[in-house]
Amino acid sequence: MERIKSLFIIKTKFEAFLVIYALALGAAERGHVYMQQYPGTGGHLLALACSGAVFMAGGKILDALDYQRGL
Repeated sequence: MERIKSLFIIKTKFEAFLVIYALALGAAERGHVYMQQYPGTGGHLLALACSGAVFMAGGKILDALDYQRGL
């Protein structure tokens, strides 16, 4: 069980950047769908919220990694 658990723990900055990249790809796709479903300002705002969420999550992931190393 510990071996499986260790697969889901981010240990290096490289792994963190891979996770952030995957989040960004998903958010970009979701933002594209929002702009198609909601043409105009509403769709653009939702797409902007998707990309903003990636920035916030990425910052938290990197901060948590630095915090974990400090312990």
